[in-house]
Amino acid sequence: MTRAFQELEKLAQKDSAAIEAFLEGRTLPIVEGRSVTFLWQGEADDVRLRHWIYGMPSSQSFRRLPGTDLWHLTIDLPEGSRVEYKLAIVRGESETLIEDPRNPVVARDPFGANSVCHVTGYETPAWTLPDPEARPGILDEIVLPSRALDGPRRVIVYLPARFRRTRSYPLLVVHDGEDYLRYASLRIVLDNLIHRLEVAPMIVAFTQSPRRHHEYTGDRAHARFLTEELLPEAARRFSLVDRPGARGLMGASFGAVASLATAWMFPGVWGRLFLQSGSFAFTDIGENRRGPVFEPIVRFMNRFREAPTRCSERVFVSCGMYESLIYENRSLVPLLQETGMAVRFVEARDGHNWENWRDRQRAGLSWLFPGPLWMMYE
Repeated sequence: MTRAFQELEKLAQKDSAAIEAFLEGRTLPIVEGRSVTFLWQGEADDVRLRHWIYGMPSSQSFRRLPGTDLWHLTIDLPEGSRVEYKLAIVRGESETLIEDPRNPVVARDPFGANSVCHVTGYETPAWTLPDPEARPGILDEIVLPSRALDGPRRVIVYLPARFRRTRSYPLLVVHDGEDYLRYASLRIVLDNLIHRLEVAPMIVAFTQSPRRHHEYTGDRAHARFLTEELLPEAARRFSLVDRPGARGLMGASFGAVASLATAWMFPGVWGRLFLQSGSFAFTDIGENRRGPVFEPIVRFMNRFREAPTRCSERVFVSCGMYESLIYENRSLVPLLQETGMAVRFVEARDGHNWENWRDRQRAGLSWLFPGPLWMMYE
């Protein structure tokens, strides 16, 4: 029995003042090693924890403390876990999803925000936070006409601090780039890791697709845009290191599929791949169970699995243990290794979200594009 549960039992039949005194100054949820206690106060017919941990019931009901309006739920989570969640408040036939009102830790994504639980052992990496000593890079914007995609595309370009026109740089192209900037702190991470000499100064092109469920699912037109239009335009505007090992593609979820598919369609061009929580759906037998939007991905992945090819040089793969996609990502790694590509695979006790992808950036970028500090040890 946890200390929090023992203290809660003493609050049964107590008034609101006693409950407020118990809650005053506490960080919620209450974390004791692997044990996590969630609390909510108010009138409701039911209170449920909604989380995104694959393999656990996605909706778990709280218990109401007798004689009070305080609800509680205790679950066990492995140490080092980071979990995003919401509370479902049920009144009659109505259910409302809310952020935990007493938890100030929030993660944002394109769909809104979630409350976050940090289990013992997890810490937000210092290199994801602004460092006043790290000189910031510059963000510029170009609008690139595209015959492959039948219209112009906006691309945000990151130029590292101390950028010089006379110097040649590696190029990294990031799918869902504006989301990486907004929700995964990628500009801050680049500034910090380049400042620390862990990552080479590089030019980063952040792309964003208005039709990602089409263009990021193995679409050849998208691959042509990156390889035959964006890459030559970047080389025209900037001095790029002209070898595959200095050209990379990065993406999460569908963006990881787009990165792998582009390298597969243009082998030998993109020598570095950073694949995060890739939606690498495939079928060994039977039909695709992930829905029609995954059908093009399944066709591409089935072709790739039948005849894996050495389409790049180094591939960094990361995935959360709490994602439904962990099986597909684990299955991909030996296939990549069979081709002779150098592969690193990292798992984390996290889910399919932007801060999971943020937290893996140091490991991936420093291996794919090592700076002077890491190069001494390679």
